[in-house]
Formats: sequence, C-alpha cells, structure tokens
Amino acid sequence: MTRESIPARRLIGIGVAVGSIAVALLLTALLIVAVNASPRDVFDKIWEGVGLAGGRLDMPRFSGVINFWIPLMLVCTGLLVTFTAGLWNIGVEGQMVMGAIFATWVAQEVSLPSVLLVPLEMAAAALGGALWGLLAGVLKTRGGVHEIFGGVALNNLANIFGIYLISGPWGNQGGQATPPFREEALLLPASSEFRVSLVALVMVGVAFVVVVMALRGTHWGLELKALGKSARSALLLGVPTQRNALLAMAICGLLAGIAGSIRVLFTYGNLRPLVSGGIGFLGVLVVLLTGTRALWAPIVAFFFAAIMVGSTRLNIALQLDQSLAGVVQGILVLVFILANGISARLRARRQAPAAEAASIPPKEAAHG
Repeated sequence: MTRESIPARRLIGIGVAVGSIAVALLLTALLIVAVNASPRDVFDKIWEGVGLAGGRLDMPRFSGVINFWIPLMLVCTGLLVTFTAGLWNIGVEGQMVMGAIFATWVAQEVSLPSVLLVPLEMAAAALGGALWGLLAGVLKTRGGVHEIFGGVALNNLANIFGIYLISGPWGNQGGQATPPFREEALLLPASSEFRVSLVALVMVGVAFVVVVMALRGTHWGLELKALGKSARSALLLGVPTQRNALLAMAICGLLAGIAGSIRVLFTYGNLRPLVSGGIGFLGVLVVLLTGTRALWAPIVAFFFAAIMVGSTRLNIALQLDQSLAGVVQGILVLVFILANGISARLRARRQAPAAEAASIPPKEAAHG
C-alpha cells in the first residue's frame, strides 16, 4: 500500500460515515413526514431532551445523557476486545444482567461502610459478568456452539434468573423490583445539578484507555488481531487461540458486569426486570458502526445516548412513540452497512487489476 493511499482510505471512511448519517437523517425525516409530523419539531424536541436547547446547557437533562453513556461506553469498551478477536459477543446483555444480580446480592446481604461496600459490589458485578462471558466462550471453544447462539441463550437465561429472584426470594413489590438499596450501597451523584457518578465516569475513562493501549501496544493485542483475521492462521503461527478467545470474552463480560452494576447502584437504586435496558445490543451496534476504530466509539456512543434520552420528550410533546429513536438507529445502521459494503466492493474492483498484474511472472509480462 502506498503512502498516498492511507489518507485516501481515511477520507473515504469519514465520507462513508458522514454520508450514512446524512442519508439516515433524510430517510428519518421522510418517515416523520409520513406520520403527519414536522421533522424540525421532532429534532428540536430531541435536542431539548438532551439539554442543549435555547443556547444554554440544561445540566440535569444533560446528566441523563451522560448517565446513559457511561454503561454504554463500558459495554462498547469490552466489545472492542471481542470484536478485535473476531467474536460476536451478542451475550453482552446477559453479562450486564448477571453483573447487576451479583451487585444486588452484595448490596442486600453485606453490611459495610459505603467506602468498602461500593467497591465490593462492583467487584462482585465484574465477577458475575466475567463468569457469564467465560461460559459463552467455553460453549464456543469446547462445545462448538457459535457465540451468537450461545449468547442469545445465555441472555434469556440471565433475564429469566433475574425475574425469578425479583418475583421470588428478593422481591416484595409484586414482582416489579427488589426493595430499594440502602443509601450506603449506592453510587452518589456529583451534585444536585450534575447528577452523574464521578466514580463511574472515572472508571469508564480508565477502562477505555487501558483497553485501547492493550489492543494497540501489546503483544496480546497483536495476538487478538491475528485471531480476528483468521483463527486457523493464528493457530498455525503459534497463537493460543482458545486461551485468547476465552480471555477476550471474560474481559468483555467483566466490563459489561460493571455496567450492569451501575444500572442498579445508580440509575435505579434496585434490581428490576430487564435491567440492561437494551444497552448491550446498542453497544454491539456502536462497535459495528465504528468498525473497532476505538477512538470513534465514545463519539458514536454519545450520539446514540443523546437520541435515546432526547426521544423521551417525543411522546409528551408531539404524541409520537419513543420507539422512533429505535427506528433512527436501525436506519442509520442499515445505511452504514450498505455504504460500507458498496465501498468495499468498489475498492476490491479497483485493487483487482493491480493484484492480477502483480501475479504475472516478469518474463510473461515482458513478452505480453
């Protein structure tokens, strides 16, 4: 590859991303018009719901975006590891739920000061998520079960287990939730205005930096990339493929488990059914869109968090269903995948003549 081709590929990638967003917004606007609503009003209400309307920052509303972004970024950070290793960790939703369940057990059963109890809850959540991720890895490496199928099954099992605990031994609110946690078991917001847990925010930053540095600057990161390109080739080169696959799944589960603990220790203050709230699947979409380009993940994750939180005002102000946010996400992902596919095919066609010419022996080329 020539030096000139590297900036060209980056420009093409940026163009595909920007063009995909523009086309997705255009299609969404047409959909909004079709249901007799104004696209401008819809986007204004989403913008207002994020807390950025009127030329000033509404800190409580903006805090809601950050609070959604924090567990989403933890999930995305873990998925960067598994996607690099070529593993579709669809079971990240279940790993979040198991992390929430483990954190709930500590919050309900252990009596300690907050400075000791909260770290213990998060450590338990990390353990629960890691074990659930490791189980999906074992099913793949030892049982031959593809991680997508194993992940979907484990998601359902985790949700069923959570519902059983809420409606049975842990619940006293008609199966809707567990009793509220004690105050010392909760993550506290920074202030009454900026209602964000600084502890959780720091954890996201540290986890993201550590994972990016590990993937880019360590021998282990190179092994994961080799595994993601071709497991068979990596094995022939001496890469311990099974061990790395299990480690990648466990690390992703660990971070997803911590994300689940934030949902129960800060967002809700107790354990509820389907506590993950679809954040795991949304994280898969974010990493899919970024193509494991790690530095894009926080930006794209914030974009999705803003849409999800901002869309809550659609039902109140415009009598539009909040699920419109999911439609926007789906259109964006579909357009991006199509654009990437078209771009890859065009690039392959451009490279085919050069590859064919390079494969001709020098003597044949001279006589030709």
